[in-house]
This record gives sequence, structure tokens and C-alpha cells, in this order.
Amino acid sequence: MRRMLSTGFVLWVGTLALPQVQVSDPLAIEPPCRPDIRVARLESFLAGYGSPVAPLAADFIAAADQHDLDWRLLPSIAMVESSGGKFYARNNIFGWDSCRTGFGSVREGIYVVAARLANSELYRGKETEEILRVYNPAPDYDTRVSRFMELLGTP
Repeated sequence: MRRMLSTGFVLWVGTLALPQVQVSDPLAIEPPCRPDIRVARLESFLAGYGSPVAPLAADFIAAADQHDLDWRLLPSIAMVESSGGKFYARNNIFGWDSCRTGFGSVREGIYVVAARLANSELYRGKETEEILRVYNPAPDYDTRVSRFMELLGTP
């Protein structure tokens, strides 16, 4: 026991004796993150419609960026499908799977639907208009979603 304590003490003291390394390369230090103006724009847009999912604006943006989707797509689908999260069941604000699928939370649904739109063979590699036609083949569906995307501004 005594030997173990002394060995531990020597190792601990040895770590104190290691030289301190100074970072002199300014590029090695990450600059502070600038706020993403899309988050504020989306939050304001959703709040303007009285949407209860406005506080999840950053999640919409993060999920879209993670999966290389237009950041306006998911919130616009939610606007058409659930009036921006006002009317939905099973935390499914997107009407995903004809509302048969539920999610653990609305936030989880945002990330799951984004992943499916990016990775499912039904959607992968398609332009936004094509994604919308597959998502819901109703004749005016893509136009309705596109209107909300236009209201959100440029990608």
C-alpha cells in the first residue's frame, strides 16, 4: 500500500514538472462563433405566425446544415402540414408517414425527418422541388411549401 502511494505521488509530481506548452499560432485558437442570422430570421418568422416551435429555430437550421438541405425546407413543410406546429399528433409536425409515425419529441422529429430527406433512397440526391413532389404528390403541395420558403428569404 505504501509503495503504491509513493509511486502515485511520484507520478503526480512528475506531471507538475512537465514543461508548459504555449500556443503561439493564432490560427490554432478557434475564433468566437458569430450568430447565425438564419436562426433569428426563422425564429421571428415562426413567432409571427404564432408558432409554438419558434424556440426550435436553431434546431431546424442545425438539422438542415447537418444534412445539406435548404434551411427553409423543414420549417416550410411544418407550416403547411401543422400550421407551424399548432396542430399535430405524436410530436410529428411534418405529417411524416401520413402522421402514422410519432417521435419522442418535436426536436427529435426535426432531426429524424431531416436525416430521412437526405439519406432515404426516395429523396437522396434530389432537388428541393423533386423532394416535395415525392413527399406529398398533391398537385399544389410543392407550390404551397415553396411560398413559405420564399417568405423566409434567400437560402
